Amino acid sequence: MGGNETAIAEEIVSVLKFAALRVYSEWGDAIRYTVRGTSLKLRSIVLDREALRHLLQDPIGAVKIDYLKRDLLRCAERVSEYHYPRTRVRSRHPVAS
Repeated sequence: MGGNETAIAEEIVSVLKFAALRVYSEWGDAIRYTVRGTSLKLRSIVLDREALRHLLQDPIGAVKIDYLKRDLLRCAERVSEYHYPRTRVRSRHPVAS
């Protein structure tokens, strides 16, 4: 595992080696990639720097990075934008009590 959040981001997106990846923003609070691949719906990847720094310090960070790689591969054909961490979606329907 790399020594900073950029190295972790590169490791995560490396699973898309068959697609053309280009960093379009390394500044600010996120690292953003554009994705070009004819067989993919995915067009952009947004990785939060603070969340990546937490992975650096997490004792099981390597396991979580492996999960993120698999998750990115699964999502590449279904979503146009991948975010880490994912935003939470709240239910539109209240839970019955």
